[in-house]
Amino acid sequence: MQAILRPKMRIHRRMFLLPALAVFCAGSLAWAQTLALAQAQTPAVATGPANAPQTTVMQNPTEPESQPSLKVDRDPVLSPDMEDNQPVSPTMPLSQARANQIQRLRGGIFTMRQSVDEVVLNCTVVNTRGQLVTDLTRDDFKVWEDNVPQTISFFQHADVPVSMGILVDNSGSMRDKLPAVREAALDLVRASNPQDEAFIVNFSDEAYLDQGFTSDITKMEQALAHVDARGGTALYDAVVASADELAKHAKNPKQVLLIITDGEDDASTLTLSQAIRRVQDLHGPEIYSIGLLYNDSGEEVRTARKALELLSNETGGLAYFPHSLRNVDEIAEEVARDIRNQYMVGYRPTKPFSQGGYRTVHVEAKAPGHGRLIVRTRTGYYATISAAHK
Repeated sequence: MQAILRPKMRIHRRMFLLPALAVFCAGSLAWAQTLALAQAQTPAVATGPANAPQTTVMQNPTEPESQPSLKVDRDPVLSPDMEDNQPVSPTMPLSQARANQIQRLRGGIFTMRQSVDEVVLNCTVVNTRGQLVTDLTRDDFKVWEDNVPQTISFFQHADVPVSMGILVDNSGSMRDKLPAVREAALDLVRASNPQDEAFIVNFSDEAYLDQGFTSDITKMEQALAHVDARGGTALYDAVVASADELAKHAKNPKQVLLIITDGEDDASTLTLSQAIRRVQDLHGPEIYSIGLLYNDSGEEVRTARKALELLSNETGGLAYFPHSLRNVDEIAEEVARDIRNQYMVGYRPTKPFSQGGYRTVHVEAKAPGHGRLIVRTRTGYYATISAAHK
C-alpha cells in the first residue's frame, strides 16, 4: 500500500491511502457501523446495583421476546449514516430532531444539512469585466440539469465558513518561488472568513499533510515553512488525497482546494481524468489553481495549463496564470473574495437520485441593469444520496 498523504512525523503517523482503498475502507466502515448499531439495539437485561458494572443476561427462550416500543418511530432498515438511525419519539419531536442537523453560521444565519435528494451549487457571478456581482435574488437565477429546467428550492447569499485545503508544490523547480508562494497562501487565509478552517499539504513525489484542519495562522505558517523543494510533481494524487481529507474530516459543507504549482504532473499514479472523476464522485470541492508557468514555454506548459483549467472549470473554481511572482499575492486575495461572495443555489432534481449516473448542470443569472452575467459553478455531478448540500 503506497501512502500519498501523511503527516510528516517520525512517530504516530496517520496514513491516508490511495483513493481505491479509501473507497473500500469507507464501505467497510459503513457496514461495521450498521452492524454495531443493530447490536446496540438488541435488548439486554442488566442485573446488579445501578452503580455496579452491568452484566448481560441471555434471553430465556421459554419467555416471550422483548419487543421495541411502538411509541418510538424507527426505520425498519438501518442506514450506514448513523444520524439517520436515531429514533424520533414524543420526547424528541420531529422539529427538535431536525434542529440537531442545523448548523449555525456567522451573523446568526442558519443552514440546513440533511440527507435529502437536493443538490446545492456554490455559484460565483461576474459581469463581462470580471467584476463580482453580489446583489442578485433567487428570482434572478435559473438552473438546468441535463437540459431540463429545475425549480430552485434553496437560496442563500452569505459569507459562510469554508473548509479549505491549501496544496503547495514542493518539487525541485519551485525552490526559488516558495517564499513568495508561502506568503501568498498566508495572505489568502488572512483575507478569508475568520471561521474558516484549513489544512496544509506540501507535495512533490508524494503528498504530505503537514498541518491538519486549523484556524491558527501561526500553525499554518510553520507547516508552510519547513519543507525543502525537491523531487517531481504528483499533482493529481495530491488533489485526490486532499479531496478525500475534506470529505472525511471537514466540518463545513462548503469546501475548497487551492493549488499552487509551476509545472506538469510527472509523478502521480492517477491520471487527470481519474482525479476529476474522484472529485466529482465526492460532490466537491471547488478547485482554485495558480499556475506559475511564466518562465517556460512549449508542450509541457500547455499540458500543465490545460490540466489546471480542467480541474478548476469542472469543479466550479478558477485557474489563474500570473505573469510573475509579484502577482501571486494579489491573486490569493482575489480567490478569498471570490469564495466569500458566492451564492448557494439548491434544487431537487426532477430525475430521482436512485437512477444514478452523471448529471450535467447549467446555471444562468439575469437581472435588470447588469447586462450579460457569467455564472461559474461545477459542470455536473454523480447522483448519490451524499450529493445533498455539497
